Amino acid sequence: MQAAEGCPDVCKCSRKSGPEKSEVNCHKRGLQAFPSQLPSDAWILKLGENGITELKANALRSIQHIESINLEQNIIKSIHPKAFSGANRLTLLNLYGNHITNLPPRGFQDLLNLRFLMLGQNQIAALKPEMFAGMRNLSDLDLPLNALTTLPSNAFKPLIALKVLDLSMNRIQKISPKAFTGLRKLMFLNLDSNSLKSVPNGAFRTLPSLEMLVLDNNLLSTLSASTFDGLGNLQELYLRNNELEQIPLDVFKNMAKLSQLALSGNRLKTLDANMFAPVPDLKKLHLHDNAWQCDCHIISLVQWIGQTKVTLWPRDSVRCTGPTELQTKSLSSLQANQLICRA
Repeated sequence: MQAAEGCPDVCKCSRKSGPEKSEVNCHKRGLQAFPSQLPSDAWILKLGENGITELKANALRSIQHIESINLEQNIIKSIHPKAFSGANRLTLLNLYGNHITNLPPRGFQDLLNLRFLMLGQNQIAALKPEMFAGMRNLSDLDLPLNALTTLPSNAFKPLIALKVLDLSMNRIQKISPKAFTGLRKLMFLNLDSNSLKSVPNGAFRTLPSLEMLVLDNNLLSTLSASTFDGLGNLQELYLRNNELEQIPLDVFKNMAKLSQLALSGNRLKTLDANMFAPVPDLKKLHLHDNAWQCDCHIISLVQWIGQTKVTLWPRDSVRCTGPTELQTKSLSSLQANQLICRA
């Protein structure tokens, strides 16, 4: 292992993968600024947990071969639009846990080969399509724990190769019907722990490849028959801990590949089991922690539970909250003649 020329004094530089690639480790070294001097053959740069406050123009000009930069847990507030100029080999950029409020317009446009962009735990409050201009190879975009309140039209349109989008733990209240335009290859969308009361019809219509959709821990009170239009490839749908009181009968139409569905922790009193007819591949279903009223309106669900091969998880956890005489009884233990509607 050889030391590399141009290594900052406080950092450790080593050539691990042959003579033309240096790894530069400046993790937790008390740096206040992005190093001005770096080995010209640097390909991995570790700058996490320092005191770096900004990324200036042409910060990477001297390291044209750089492929991975970790800048997590610094105090970066501003990024110059030309900070990443010329870094067209970069595949991973980690900016998690900084103080970024705005992304520079077209600031990433030179990063033609970037695959992974981590922007979690910052203070980003708004998204615009020009922020992601040129990033045609990005596959993973992580934006959890920011201050987003809305997802505007075409917010992610340039990201034609994106497969994973994490928007969890923001404050998103509103999604434009065209927010996800362009994301035809997206497979995983995480909207967990936001403030969504509703989702516009057709908002997911532009996501034909989506396999997993997480909407847990929102404020969703209604779904329409068109909420999940276009999700013919979806395999897992998570709607836990919302405020759903009822679900339309045909909400899962055209979702034949759905295998896992989580509806626990809502306010459901009854459910027509015929809604599961369009999902022949359903294997696991979470229905516990709802307000199940065990009367004549729940007969189809009780009968379906008695004969289905679908796993209710956890087992025997789906219990009546009323009427009084059936309280805490498991739905799987009930007979149709016990389910009475009193006038």
